[in-house]
Amino acid sequence: MAEPSRKKRKLCIQTQPITANLTHTSKRDRRHEKRRWVFSNCDHSRDKFVFVSYNILGVENASNHQDLYFDVIPKYMKWEYRRRVIRKEIRRYSPSILCFQEVDRFDDLSKLLYNDGFSGVYQARTGEARDGCAIFWKDELFSLVHEDNIEFKRFGLRDNVAQFCVLKMNGNQKQIDDTENLKARSILVGNVHVLFNPSRGDIKLGQIRLFLDKAHTLSQTWGNIPVILGGDLNSMPQSAIYQFIASSELNIQNHERKRISGQICPLDYPRFGSQCSRWSKEELKLATGSEESTYLRHNLKLNSAYYGVPASRLTRDCHGEPLATSFHSKFMGTVDYIWHTDDLVPVKVLETLPIEILKKTRGLPSKMWGSDHLALVCELAFVDDDLSTCIIQMTVLNGI
Repeated sequence: MAEPSRKKRKLCIQTQPITANLTHTSKRDRRHEKRRWVFSNCDHSRDKFVFVSYNILGVENASNHQDLYFDVIPKYMKWEYRRRVIRKEIRRYSPSILCFQEVDRFDDLSKLLYNDGFSGVYQARTGEARDGCAIFWKDELFSLVHEDNIEFKRFGLRDNVAQFCVLKMNGNQKQIDDTENLKARSILVGNVHVLFNPSRGDIKLGQIRLFLDKAHTLSQTWGNIPVILGGDLNSMPQSAIYQFIASSELNIQNHERKRISGQICPLDYPRFGSQCSRWSKEELKLATGSEESTYLRHNLKLNSAYYGVPASRLTRDCHGEPLATSFHSKFMGTVDYIWHTDDLVPVKVLETLPIEILKKTRGLPSKMWGSDHLALVCELAFVDDDLSTCIIQMTVLNGI
């Protein structure tokens, strides 16, 4: 299936820097380590929240894959150091909701964030791995209404997990059983860490299929509430998996199982055309849920938060996504995303670092950044009448 075309978009040049604590660095280094807010034209709703998706690098994963970090100063790999850096970084963003992946020190993390006014829930991976996913929310802004999860092993799809929370904004004072109020200012938050193995596109698709289906079901169950999804999808923006999420459909027969996540491609994202590929019945069942089906469809109309707020070519690819959200000795590219339904609109996003600046670190984590991934950060607003004109304008500009 051909990828939908997207028109050239206007850039938002209004920016605001977010800078790490650079006490022992030069002015030149300080310029290098800036991440900037980039703004859309939509900023009229009083009900907004800041959402963060962040793979924080599990302690055990880092220890078991030391070959990925041989250029990183050992001090910066220690969890005692990284947790302080991550906490300081998160505070700078004034977040409302946090989705973490590769969490294997939940109690430690929970204590730190509790002191900053957050509550959270954790979903551990099945099997021998010790990490999992965690969702936190600011207590003064949101209350937990419902919690759910997926253990993919139950479907023959490895030990990865996904988690969901229905959160209600605390600004409204009506009772929680008021359906109209619940729909207006409640959201479904989904968090997932998809299988890494580039060769198992069938399992990756199966995990994402179930994740999106569950998100749609929960949204409908709670009154068709807005959906926001964060996570490490271990798939790149030029991939068929990205295409599936963005366009809601995919014929997997047009793609090779080992190439469907795009991870084998270098950073400059060469296009590879559709080609017929033979999938076994077992692979089809894992990917689509049926041995006879080669076609995937999901019922969520999803938008990428970063695609929705265009920015500089120094940090964005031809798809509008960040050029790189992860960097270590064997990989530099984008695998992390924030997706949302039309009930929400991005107000601003935090740009990632330019590639040349990332390369100068020689690999993450570093003194300034506590993981081998960069946090994705977006402020979103609930859609209401005064945002309708703005959304129409954004749709035209983005060629959606």
